[in-house]
Amino acid sequence: MIPIHVLTLPGWQSSGPLHWQSRWEALHGYTRVEQHDWITPKRGDWIAQLEEVVLSCTGPVALVAHSLGCLQVAAWASHSKHVDRVKAAFLVAPGDSERSQELEHLRGWRPMERQRLPFRSLLVSSQNDPFCSPERAEQLASDWGSEHWDLGPKGHINADSGLGDWPEGHRRFTDFWKA
Repeated sequence: MIPIHVLTLPGWQSSGPLHWQSRWEALHGYTRVEQHDWITPKRGDWIAQLEEVVLSCTGPVALVAHSLGCLQVAAWASHSKHVDRVKAAFLVAPGDSERSQELEHLRGWRPMERQRLPFRSLLVSSQNDPFCSPERAEQLASDWGSEHWDLGPKGHINADSGLGDWPEGHRRFTDFWKA
């Protein structure tokens, strides 16, 4: 069996050392898709970086995205000719770049890509995420053709959510991409 490459895609400002994505990288050897600018995220730059990393992988890929990383996956999938390399995507706490004009640093991420993803995906949301309402998360899951897992009230599903290594999330992720 060809090994799968798991790529993590953090959101705006990246994921700190206590974030479950960083913990998964340390525990399971996953690879972070690094960006040149985590503070002023440019859609084209982030898409190009993901394309470069996917092309560098010698086997199938699974994507583990958080927040703006989820929008990165949708934007990349709408342009890339290499989506067949992706076995599955785990999309956690997608940010809603259209929800407020206050988010000037995300202006370049409007409008959000909304077409069906060409690979299996599981969208994980929270009932009290300050960056995406439950209704919007449900709509994104539908638009992207994603299965949906509502975690209940877990905020932005980040380090502040108290998930630690988030073993339940990791089990769900690995069961999903292996199915």
